[in-house]
Amino acid sequence: MSGRKSRDDRARAEARAPRTNAPPRAPEPTGMAAPLNPRRIGAYLGLAVLGALVQLAGSLVQGAWFPGGLLLALAGGAGVFYGGRLLTRTQLGALAPAAGWLVALFVVLAGRPEGDALFGGGDEIALALFALGGMVVAVICATFSGGPLSANDQERSGR
Repeated sequence: MSGRKSRDDRARAEARAPRTNAPPRAPEPTGMAAPLNPRRIGAYLGLAVLGALVQLAGSLVQGAWFPGGLLLALAGGAGVFYGGRLLTRTQLGALAPAAGWLVALFVVLAGRPEGDALFGGGDEIALALFALGGMVVAVICATFSGGPLSANDQERSGR
């Protein structure tokens, strides 16, 4: 009996031990070289729609309460951009809502042929600050070095 146990224990230990004679594997492709994933594509499209909705709400808020509304609208955009970055763990996760935000901005600025527009006259400075500020926040969130570190230190660089 005891001989059988030791063989089972030895077999389990060998199964857990790393193989030293295994050939090296090629690393998994990441970024643009990674294979298409329908869930990730759906997440990017959802983030783009969310970015457009945040822009529409932000355009209304920044026009209604100028100094505070502008900051609130930019903070909402920053939250969506950074949240997309953390959700997908890619720069494209921040750029997808930024693209939706920018497309919605152009739609809002276009107006109608009759001359009606969402932005009335006299607030060109607020509109410029909103548009440029949103683009700057999007670029900052997309080029941010990364998310928070995990509880264990295995993801730190230099280890």
